[in-house]
Amino acid sequence: MRVVEIFWRFFLLGLVSFGGPAAHIGYFHTLFVQKLRWLDDSAYARLIALSQFLPGPGSSQIGFAIGLQRAGIIGAIAAFIGFTAPSFTLMYTLATLEFESTDIFTGVIHGLKLVAVVVVADAVLSMYRTFCVSTASLSLALLSAVLLWLYPSLWVQMGVLIVAALIGASVLKGEPKPLVTSHTKPALFPLILFMVLFVGLPFLANTSVWIGLFNTFYQSGSLVFGGGHVVLPLLQQSLGDTISTERFLFGYASAQAAPGPMFTFATFLGADLSPASPLLGALIATLAIFLPGFLLVLGLYNTWESLSSHPRIAGAAAGINAAVVGLLVAALYNPVFNSAVFSPIDMAIVLMGFFLLRVVKIPIIGVIAVISIISVSRNLL
Repeated sequence: MRVVEIFWRFFLLGLVSFGGPAAHIGYFHTLFVQKLRWLDDSAYARLIALSQFLPGPGSSQIGFAIGLQRAGIIGAIAAFIGFTAPSFTLMYTLATLEFESTDIFTGVIHGLKLVAVVVVADAVLSMYRTFCVSTASLSLALLSAVLLWLYPSLWVQMGVLIVAALIGASVLKGEPKPLVTSHTKPALFPLILFMVLFVGLPFLANTSVWIGLFNTFYQSGSLVFGGGHVVLPLLQQSLGDTISTERFLFGYASAQAAPGPMFTFATFLGADLSPASPLLGALIATLAIFLPGFLLVLGLYNTWESLSSHPRIAGAAAGINAAVVGLLVAALYNPVFNSAVFSPIDMAIVLMGFFLLRVVKIPIIGVIAVISIISVSRNLL
């Protein structure tokens, strides 16, 4: 049965897909384009472009679209569940295990917080090189970072993204492109549902703990442009003091080490925020953070090429991407750096980890192992 095959193919990928969204794209290409030939290179390239154009979890959106193309909405859901299940299980387990506070455990936690500094710094550099290619885009990134340092709040983040989109549509629209004629209309129901939830959920957030939890993660998932790392500043502002910085960074660093989508960071947070019903909290948070991106894929899957050929829309996307770099720069300083680096030795470990990841090209799981060993050794000596 085709749906069962889709599930198992993505489940096996979810077990071994370390390295984040960029690596996932490579895994998908090897299996679905080169080996299985479910689609050709040009079709796969169009899916990558679609995932970059829309907010949401990029690699998961590609997997969702492959399942959609292969077996309709049921195939898309099977691809999502298969690819996400291994990471969901691991992150839920980490959130619910009771760890004894020992020197080893404390060392591991501090090591993971240092890893978070390395990973976010690497993401900032990569995204800066990709999205800040002009004076205007660099200015947007710097202005966004400054505003969020001075006025750290979710509403400021949303305002920054909206203003960046408007500026980008005017300033970063680039050369006119030939418009692509499309005879396929957008699927209106997913787009309407996306907007109804985005606008309506905040008004209902206080009526139920579970609706409030769903709203928090749905809003964050709706605004994540530029990859999974951007979920860090959005969730940090959304959750505020409801979770300790130590637990927040432990979950974030653990998500880096886990295979599969980075958005299962929400699984950890949902379970942690719902101690009475951790599984329900994990399921709600995970569904909520993935849902916006998937609704947009369903709505625009058949018409996005025509849409993206408009220079102003492309410019708005460029403006948002530049602002996202600023959001990540702001998060790199607070809470990531401020909560992890307390001494010259910590700074030295961070620089060593960054060198291993960026220059030596050691996989992230190796960097985590090295830094954790050093951090535990410091505690034991």
